[in-house]
Amino acid sequence: MVPLHWCLLWLLLPLSSRTQKLPTRDEELFQMQIRDKAFFHDSSVIPDGAEISSYLFRDTPKRYFFVVEEDNTPLSVTVTPCDAPLEWKLSLQELPEDTSGEGSGEPEPLEQQRQQIIHEEGTELFSYKGNDVEYFISSSSPSGLYQLELLSTEKDTHFKVYATTTPESDQPYPELPYDPRVDVTSLGRTTVTLAWKPSPTASLLKQPIQYCVVINKEHNFKSLCAVEAKLSADDAFMMAPKPGLDFSPFDFAHFGFPSENPGKERSFLAKPAPKLGRHVYWRPKVDIQKICIGNKNIFTVSDLKPDTQYYFDVFVANSNSNTSTAYVGTFARTKEEAKQKTVELKDGKVSDVFVKRKGAKFLRFAPVSSHQKVTLFIHSCLDAIQIQVRRDGKLLLSQNVEGIRQFQLRGKPKAKYVIRLKGHKKGASMLKILATTRPSKQPFPSLPEDTRIKAFDKLRTCSSATVAWLGTQERNKFCIYKKEVDDSYNEDQKRREQNQCLGPDTRKKSEKVLCKYFHSQNLQKAVTTETIKGLLPGKSYLLDVYVIGHGGHSVKYQSKVVKTRKFC
Repeated sequence: MVPLHWCLLWLLLPLSSRTQKLPTRDEELFQMQIRDKAFFHDSSVIPDGAEISSYLFRDTPKRYFFVVEEDNTPLSVTVTPCDAPLEWKLSLQELPEDTSGEGSGEPEPLEQQRQQIIHEEGTELFSYKGNDVEYFISSSSPSGLYQLELLSTEKDTHFKVYATTTPESDQPYPELPYDPRVDVTSLGRTTVTLAWKPSPTASLLKQPIQYCVVINKEHNFKSLCAVEAKLSADDAFMMAPKPGLDFSPFDFAHFGFPSENPGKERSFLAKPAPKLGRHVYWRPKVDIQKICIGNKNIFTVSDLKPDTQYYFDVFVANSNSNTSTAYVGTFARTKEEAKQKTVELKDGKVSDVFVKRKGAKFLRFAPVSSHQKVTLFIHSCLDAIQIQVRRDGKLLLSQNVEGIRQFQLRGKPKAKYVIRLKGHKKGASMLKILATTRPSKQPFPSLPEDTRIKAFDKLRTCSSATVAWLGTQERNKFCIYKKEVDDSYNEDQKRREQNQCLGPDTRKKSEKVLCKYFHSQNLQKAVTTETIKGLLPGKSYLLDVYVIGHGGHSVKYQSKVVKTRKFC
């Protein structure tokens, strides 16, 4: 009798351009065949004990074959769909007799045997339709030629197949614990903490594994290859097969190559051959993230959006074989953003407001009496801040404010004003704000357009420094302070101390130099100079000038660092 594996070889010869040996579980030869990836990709033979990846064109079935040489052999076949549901079935074929009808003892012609096997349905052992990772397992299978047929009716897609006759010893896929669920242990507005029980593959089998966490807003995933398909940079041509590697010669028809037998239909296809050319499928990019975290079994996902539902999956992957198993995924909705508290402004009273980086604050001003106009005084202490003012829902004002600004708004009887302040993206913002229907004296001091302090280099000595700054037409009180700083003091440090709302009351008495009043009706002459004495040679000093208004509110000029001469 001709051995079964020779029958399989004769069957598959027409599908290949070169003679091939069948995979075997002879370890030395098996390892050699595993390394030769093209051997499997160019063959319809499923190797025993190795996972293969392949490609399906839509509505074009693929068949794979393998031989079980002895009766009562254990058998396990696992099919993993990637990106699209599959229809697949496993059947046991009846092999042709090994002698011809004339009893010559010679095998029947090869083409006659192939046609006989192809046209016979065989015994169906298992079938499945869907996108789950599904498997067929039998502890005792008969010898014979097994056929695996796969079909995708939705679109071109990838899949993986693993078949083995030694399932007990192989254990190619990492095992799941007795409770394979992923649990949500902590839930916040922008964070979710996940935990799962460790895989026995690492603890019992001592195999290297790692966990990968997948986050998305659409659905849970059944396999890691489905995730990788979604993450593909170009979904339309995602991992397209290369001619001669990922599909049989019959598939060349999809790319416009002529058939080897023009005019003849492919005998093993139940449906007519599709039109020439690849099917291109467009779909929007999916917001999905995959993070591999080593062997930790707890992980906190951050930077999520509040009040949003997310799906979480965990996969355990064998680092040696690159095979993976999915835990039972979960989903959760992050908590809502805390409701914004509205600050009530009182007529004529200054309020201090702090706004987080990129945050927002809402203020409400509801005058108790009828009014013709509303005056807003705003002093932005640090970076610029965005302000929007609405009166009874109608937008009146939208601007960026830096320093001190004053706005006049037209009033309306019984109107209510909502002020929205949006923080800067670089850092937190602080400001003072006053709303009033009866403006008299401005609560904040008036400022010149240029609030820099100028130092005169030629007037520097070993113990003094001379500086100047601009004033306004309004008479104001100015106080100057000094502080010794290190030579390493830089612009970043100076910027951190540039909070214009911090007044002289926050400074040490020993740092005060003097206070004085000045103004000028002629703005060209509204400038004053001052010489700071009692300084040490070769030292750096931070100089600050504060202007104090009628209501006691102060504004700080831009700080200045000066250094005395080391030698005089």
